[in-house]
Amino acid sequence: MLVDRVEHKWIETFVHAFRLCKVEAGEVVAILSETQSRQINVQLAELALQRLGARPFHIVIPTPPLEAPVPVRSTGSSHAIQGIEPVMAALLGVKFVADCTVEGIMHAPETPRLLGAGVRAMYISNEHPEVLERLKTDEALWPKIQAGRERMMKASSMRVTSAAGTDLEITLSGARVGGNFGASFAPGQLSSWPGGICSCFPPLNSTRGVLVLDVGDVNLTFKRYLESQVRLVVEDDFVVDVQGSGLDAELMRSYFAAWGDRNAYGVSHVGWGMNPGARWDALVMYDKGEINGTELRAFAGNFLYSTGGNPFANRHTLGHFDLPVRNCTIELDGETVVREGALQGELA
Repeated sequence: MLVDRVEHKWIETFVHAFRLCKVEAGEVVAILSETQSRQINVQLAELALQRLGARPFHIVIPTPPLEAPVPVRSTGSSHAIQGIEPVMAALLGVKFVADCTVEGIMHAPETPRLLGAGVRAMYISNEHPEVLERLKTDEALWPKIQAGRERMMKASSMRVTSAAGTDLEITLSGARVGGNFGASFAPGQLSSWPGGICSCFPPLNSTRGVLVLDVGDVNLTFKRYLESQVRLVVEDDFVVDVQGSGLDAELMRSYFAAWGDRNAYGVSHVGWGMNPGARWDALVMYDKGEINGTELRAFAGNFLYSTGGNPFANRHTLGHFDLPVRNCTIELDGETVVREGALQGELA
C-alpha cells in the first residue's frame, strides 16, 4: 500500500515535467483541479512550479454532481469546468495549464477553445506519484513520436489487423492528429503524463470493421485484463454489436447500454503506444484506487482504440472505453508501422 506523502524525489519528478513544458521563471501558471482530485499531485504541482520560479495559482472547482448512470473512470472526458465563464477567462489568461482534474480535459467541451487560443495544457494523470516517478517524460523519445505523428498526418488511411481476427479500416483524411509527448511545449498543445502515444481523432464516418479484444488485452475503464474474447463490430464510427459469451463481453454490453447515449458507442481516438518504459503488466501491481491506468495506453506497440467523446467530430459524452490491444499489425497507406505488436523502422 502506497502512502500519500510529499517526497522530495516527487517534487523533482514534477520539476522535470514542467521544465520540459518550458515553464519559465516568472510565468503565471494555472493549476486546474477539483475537490476530488488526488491532492498530493496538486501539492506537488504547486511546489514544483514554485521551485522553477513560476507564479502558480489554483482554480479549484467542486466536483460536479454525478449525472452518469454508472461509475466514470479513466475517460479523459471531464465536465469539471462546467462551462463556467470566469473559469474559462482565467484559463485563457495564461499560457500554461497544469491539469490535475480527476479525468483530465482531453475530451472536455471547452478544450478546443483553450487550444485554439494557444494555451498549452498538460494533464497530470490521476496516478499515485510513484507511477509518475517511474514514467518520467523521456525527451529522447520525442523524435520517434514526432516521426509517427508525421506519418499519420500524411496518410489517408489506417488498417489494423491481428491473428485474433481484427480487421479495422480508418479514414485519416481530415483527422485531428496528435502526438502525446508527455509534455506540452508548444502553443495549443495538449499532452498527458505519462506520455508516449501517436494518436488521432478520426473525422466523421471514418471507421468500420471488426476489433477483436483477445485474452490479455486491457479494458482500462474497468482496469481489467480480458479473460475471454470480445468482438466489436464497427459501422460508420459506431460499435453496433458487442459479441462474446464471456463475462468481459457482458460487462461491456452492460456499460455501453447504461449510458442511453449513442455517442458512447462512437470512436473517440485511435493510435499506438510508443513508450518502451510503460509496462503492459503494470496493472497487476497496484490497487485500483492507486492508479488511473494511463501507462497501459502508452506501452510500446499496442493499438489503442477508444470509444466515446470526440470533440473534433462534435461528439461529447462521459461514456468512454480505452482499449489497449496487443499483437496487432498497423498499416498507414499500406506501409507497416507496427507488426504483430512491435514498432517498426524509425519508430522502434
